[in-house]
Amino acid sequence: MTRRTRKRLVFVLAVLGVFAAGVFINNSSWLHGAPGGAPVLLAHRGLAQGFDRTGLAGDTCTAARMLPPEHPYLENTIASMRAAFDLGADAVELDIQPTTDGHFAVFHDWTVDCRTDGHGITREHSLAGLQALDIGHGYTADGGRTFPFRGKGIGLMPSLDQVLEAFPGHRFLLNVKSNDPAEGELLARYLAALPAERRDLLAAYGGDRPIGVLRERLPDFRSMSRASIKDCFVTYAALGWTGHVPESCRRSVLLVPSNVAPWLWGWPHRFVARMEAAGTPVFLIGPWGGGFSEGIDDPASIADLVADGYAGGIETDRIDRLGPELRLRNKPR
Repeated sequence: MTRRTRKRLVFVLAVLGVFAAGVFINNSSWLHGAPGGAPVLLAHRGLAQGFDRTGLAGDTCTAARMLPPEHPYLENTIASMRAAFDLGADAVELDIQPTTDGHFAVFHDWTVDCRTDGHGITREHSLAGLQALDIGHGYTADGGRTFPFRGKGIGLMPSLDQVLEAFPGHRFLLNVKSNDPAEGELLARYLAALPAERRDLLAAYGGDRPIGVLRERLPDFRSMSRASIKDCFVTYAALGWTGHVPESCRRSVLLVPSNVAPWLWGWPHRFVARMEAAGTPVFLIGPWGGGFSEGIDDPASIADLVADGYAGGIETDRIDRLGPELRLRNKPR
C-alpha cells in the first residue's frame, strides 16, 4: 500500500467515524435524556373482560371464551370507561359502528350475535334497536353452562354522543370497524361539527379507505390506518437517522409493537419527542407476530422502560393491573 493510498484510507475512515458518531449522537436517547413524567395509559375498550386468545381469528366470538371474571364491567360501556379513568387511564380506545339512523354506536363486533341476544350485522340496526339489546347475554367462562352477565347488559351500549357527553375533557381513540370509505365521510362530518377543543382530544384509526377519506377531509385530525403506519415505519427506518419525520408519521397515532420499538431510530425518548413534535402520540403495544397484537398487561414487562423515564404511551387490556402499579411507582416519595 502506498503512502498516498494510506492517507486516503485514513481520511475515508475518519469521515465514516465522524458520520457514525453524528448518527449516534442524533439518535441517542441517553444523550437526549428522559423527558420526565409518567407514561400515558390507553385503556383498550375501557375495562373489559379477559378472554382466551388461543387461535384467535377476526370472527372469533370472544364472549364465549371469557376468562373467569375478575370485575363486573363490560367493554365499551360508559361504566367500564369510568372505571378505566378511575384506575389511571389517560385515554380510552373504543369501537364505533354507524347505525341506520345516522348515529355511531359504541360496539366492537361486526354482528350482534356473539355478545347480545340479537341477530344480524351491527350497522344494519338503528341506535334504539341496538340499545334495547342485552350486551352481556353471550358471556360465558365455562363453555355455556353459566352466563354471569346475562340480563345485566340491557341498555348499556352507548352512542358516541353519550360517551363524549359523559366524559368532557377526556381523550379517546376511535376504532373505525370497516373499510368502507362512506364511513370515513360520515365520521368526518361528525367530527367537523364538534368544537375544535373537543375534536383535538380525539384520534381515530381503522381501514385504509375510511381513514384515507378522513385524512383528506380533516387533514389536521390525528388518524392512522394500516397503510399509513406501514409507510411511516418503512420511511422512518430509511430516513429517521437524520431526524426527519416522514409525512405519513405526522398528525397520526402510532401503535408500536414492543418487538419493533428497539429498531426505531432514537427509541425511546428521542423517538417519542420527534413524533410528539409532529403531532403524533406514540403508544407501545405487545409484540407483533403477524396476527393480533395485544396490549401491555404485565407491569414487569415494562419495568426497565418505566424506570428509564419513559413518558410515551402504553396501550393495555388490563388497566386494572397497569394503572395502579404505575401510579404507585410514580408516586412522589
